[in-house]
Amino acid sequence: MTMRSLRCLVVAASLSACSPSDTAWTVATSDTTTALAPASVDGSSTIDHERGRRIWNYRCYVCHGYSGDGRTLAGMLLAPPPRDFTRPEALALSARQLRAAIADGKPGTAMKPFRGILSADDIAAVAGFVRQEFIVARAVNTRYHTAENGWPDHERYRAAFPFARGDIALDMPWNQLDDEQRRGKRLFLGSCISCHDRARVDDAGAVWETRALSYPRDAYCSSCHDEPNGDGLRAGAQAPADHGASARHAPATADAGVASTYSLHDRPPVQTNATALERRGESLYQRNCAFCHAADGTAKSWIGRFLEPHPRDLTDAIAMRGMTRERLIDAIEGGLDGTSMPAWKSVLQRGEIEAVAAYVQRMFEPARDR
Repeated sequence: MTMRSLRCLVVAASLSACSPSDTAWTVATSDTTTALAPASVDGSSTIDHERGRRIWNYRCYVCHGYSGDGRTLAGMLLAPPPRDFTRPEALALSARQLRAAIADGKPGTAMKPFRGILSADDIAAVAGFVRQEFIVARAVNTRYHTAENGWPDHERYRAAFPFARGDIALDMPWNQLDDEQRRGKRLFLGSCISCHDRARVDDAGAVWETRALSYPRDAYCSSCHDEPNGDGLRAGAQAPADHGASARHAPATADAGVASTYSLHDRPPVQTNATALERRGESLYQRNCAFCHAADGTAKSWIGRFLEPHPRDLTDAIAMRGMTRERLIDAIEGGLDGTSMPAWKSVLQRGEIEAVAAYVQRMFEPARDR
C-alpha cells in the first residue's frame, strides 16, 4: 500500500464513520420513500427504515454515496472501492450479511467496524435500509444540493455535472471539449472543485499535499470549547490573542475569521536543541500524523474533530499517562483496533517509526522537558 493510498484510506474511512456530531445539513428524500419503506423484505417498519436512512446520511454517505452507488470522491481514492449496492450482484446480500459487515467491518478494505459505535438496533436499521432502499428499490434516497442546504437553483450548474460525476476527466485538454463542456469545466473549477476535488483525472500526477488550504467556517472554537459545535465553554478558558473571530465570541465578524480557530492548531511547535532523530521525526510526523493529530499534537485539527473516537491528544497528561517509548512505537507500528489509527509498519520503516516516537515524546508529552 502506498503512502497516498493509506492516507486516503484513513481520511475516507474515518469521515464515513464520524460526521460532525451536530450536522447542519438537511436532506431531501426521494419521492418514493413512503411507498418503499413499509415492511416487505426484511420485516422492518417505516420507523426503522427512516432511522436507517438518518444513520446512513450521517455516517455512511461519504464513501458509499447518498444513493449507495459508491460514486464519491472517497470511492475514487480507495482500493478496493466501497461497495456499490445498486449493482445486480448486491441482490445476493442478505440483511444478516449486511448486519455482520456493518458490525465487524471488512478486513482488507476501508470499511471499519461499527460495533461499539452503533447499537445493535441501529445496525439492524441501517442493514434493513440498505437492503430495501438501494438493493431492492434502487431509490435515489437523498438529494444534497437543495435550497435548504444553500444550493438554490442548482440546475444552473448542470454543465459542470459531467465533471463532478467523473463522466469527463477534469484533465481532458480544452481543445478536445465542445463549447458546452468548456463552459462546464470553467464552472466546475470555479464553483465545484472545493468539495468535489479533482473528481476524475486520467493522469493522477504527483501526490497531493494533505495540509489544509482552507478551513470550514462553522463557528467551532477548538481552543475554548469542548464540543465540536462550539458548546461547552471550558471553565476559565481564554481565547488566544490570535484566536480569530468566532460566532461564540464576536457574531458580527464571525464570517470573516472563524476559520482561523483551526489554523491555530496547524502550526508545528518550535524545536530547540533537537537531536538528529527528533528532527527526522518532526518531518515524518508533520507529513503523516498531523493530518489527524494536528501539527501541535492536540488533535484539534479539522479532521481530528470529526473522527470517532477522537485521535489521542498527545499533549494531554491523562491521555498520555503510562505512555512509554516502547508502547508508543507499538501503537504506531500496529495501529489501534476500534479506532481510525492505522498500522504504519508497512508504510514507515522501523527507524522512521522510532524517530516519530522520539519527536512525539520530546515535543508533546506534557511532562517532557523541552
